[in-house]
Amino acid sequence: MTVRKKLLGEWRGRSNKVAMTTPEPRVPEYTAPQRYPAVQAELQALRERLPQLTGSLVASSDGLLIEHDLPVHLEPAGMAALSAAQLSLSYRLANTANGGGFSEVVVHGTEGQVVIYAAGHTSLTVLAGPEVNVGRLHLESRPVARAIAGHLAAAHND
Repeated sequence: MTVRKKLLGEWRGRSNKVAMTTPEPRVPEYTAPQRYPAVQAELQALRERLPQLTGSLVASSDGLLIEHDLPVHLEPAGMAALSAAQLSLSYRLANTANGGGFSEVVVHGTEGQVVIYAAGHTSLTVLAGPEVNVGRLHLESRPVARAIAGHLAAAHND
């Protein structure tokens, strides 16, 4: 490389450089989800009344996580999305087959149960082990779903 080309390249590099300024502070695009202590208390009380519960969560109808009481090996946002998808399918199936509304769906697995209850415009998903008494699970969870719907409605009316 000749000296002339080298100097010309350095000169072009200096003339093409843009002065760097410090970036302006940005408003974060993601905001932490709003906390609902009354809903969290309902989930914890449900687990205390039913020790066979693996966990529970409340999700919006579009799959956003509202609150959860899940074990660490389960990803809450993914479970919320799955619950919303099942809720949507169940609403559609109930409406198409019977022309009525939807209240709950039970999935019996080899390692336990998953029950999704309608809670207003949200859903309460309850995970339980295989030894759970499903009748008692319904007896305890249905009022919790109604209470959660009330807490969320009151929180959004404020």
